[in-house]
Amino acid sequence: MRIRTEQLAGGELTLKFEKRPDTFPLLAEMVTSGTCEFPAPIKAALRAQQIGDIVEIEGNILTAARLECGRCLQSFEMPLESQFALTYSQVDPALEQSASNDEEIELTAEDMGLIHYQGEEINLEREIQEQVILALPLKALCKPDCKGLCPRCGADLNTAACDCDRSPSGGKFEALKNLKLVKN
Repeated sequence: MRIRTEQLAGGELTLKFEKRPDTFPLLAEMVTSGTCEFPAPIKAALRAQQIGDIVEIEGNILTAARLECGRCLQSFEMPLESQFALTYSQVDPALEQSASNDEEIELTAEDMGLIHYQGEEINLEREIQEQVILALPLKALCKPDCKGLCPRCGADLNTAACDCDRSPSGGKFEALKNLKLVKN
């Protein structure tokens, strides 16, 4: 998962690789903490090119995650795919900014979306695991129309209906329903 800049001297570089998710520290931590599991390897296809001091990398990541549904709490497997574009720069714009004494405000490397790298090698591990994490849904649902659990008895409403009263309650303001105010 490293690209040597000398490999880019010939123009464009295409890479494909497959890695186990436990080789990525953040993904391994997610599995250990029980957040999710990654039953499939992470497959990546990358295209890189160098333009001056800038290295542009476009890629696609494909894997799967085993998650717990946010409504019915059933475990399910979901494919994850992420397409991304990253821009690396060997020259750190933050250093150039501190060297200038102008009163103008300049953008930082983060503001411009640049990722700084040093030496002759770009390590993609951090960015690839970041793309996998960004592909995870904010709220995992086993299916879009998941009915969830009954709030009274806890039955899974996807498999069978329960006999609980589902009439809407007034909640914490139920006591105010019969309140009558007297005008003076």
